[in-house]
Amino acid sequence: MTDRLVDARAPRDLHSFIAGLPKAELHVHHVGSASPRIVAELAARHPDSKVPTDPEALVDYFTFTDFAHFIDVYLSVVDLIRTPEDVRLLTYEVARDLARQQVRYAELTITPFSSTRRGIDELGFMAAIEDARKAAEAEFGTVLRWCFDIPGEAGLESAEETVRLATEDRVRPEGLVSFGLGGPEIGVPRPQFKPYFDRAIAAGLHSVPHAGETTGPETVWDALTHLRAERIGHGTSSAQDPKLLAHLAEHRIPLEVCPTSNIATRAVRTIDEHPIKEFVRAGIVVTINSDDPPMFGTDLNNEYAVAARLLDLDERGLAGLAKNAVDASFLDDAGKARISAEIDTYTAAWLAP
Repeated sequence: MTDRLVDARAPRDLHSFIAGLPKAELHVHHVGSASPRIVAELAARHPDSKVPTDPEALVDYFTFTDFAHFIDVYLSVVDLIRTPEDVRLLTYEVARDLARQQVRYAELTITPFSSTRRGIDELGFMAAIEDARKAAEAEFGTVLRWCFDIPGEAGLESAEETVRLATEDRVRPEGLVSFGLGGPEIGVPRPQFKPYFDRAIAAGLHSVPHAGETTGPETVWDALTHLRAERIGHGTSSAQDPKLLAHLAEHRIPLEVCPTSNIATRAVRTIDEHPIKEFVRAGIVVTINSDDPPMFGTDLNNEYAVAARLLDLDERGLAGLAKNAVDASFLDDAGKARISAEIDTYTAAWLAP
């Protein structure tokens, strides 16, 4: 599937450098990271689903006409996650795929409401993701943390359930670090979610909503003003507002940029029109991420190759992007220092004569 959108125009040696570069991933979705093999296996477990059981057929199934179509397809894959065993399988295999790309740390966006509303026991769900998290760290060395995400299309009921699961001591998983908001932006204004973000922040969670992906910069302003966003998911339309660009740069609020995703969902028309260059010129902290990689025919390594071409980066520039993600993460200081040092060591060895 990945040859559909892979950017092969970056120099071959840069591809090799990227493949071995230690990385952090800050914007990647749990269900959206299911590989074709795992999606096909889950579809075979649940034959009443319309999702193809043939991995090759998923190429066409994951071709989207617009963002609304993407949401419909995404939710059909969500419907394949029906038992704690499904949850554990998915989480562990996502971690395996991240580890193959030298991802040392990832904040995985999880939408528990989508599973609990389908009948999965909430404690069973939390036990499944935690078991997979601990196994992945022990076996692959990849550290996972969770962002619990409100599915905006499901309304305030989903917000109430998500914040309860994120803050109730009996349920809240150990690996949870942040609170988010995803799904469609059109018709889903950000200010209505303020009370739920206030509760999450009061419970010690970081605020990382999606904003400005398919709507204008006013949605980013709403996320900053009402939801107290510490990072912005996508933020693509921020480029339309010079004052917003200056604000993001001045306050060091990172953007979680997902280039191929923005093309696949038609949020940006062509890759060469992507505003990442404007973000960097404005002095904004940019991190590179994969969003829903198998659905978009990409992976994190490919996103770094896309960024290298768009920003005209060499190895040191790519290492700087990788360190941006580490610095913008919610990992503890010792963990950040460890991965940053590994990036420096790897880059120096690569460039040594």
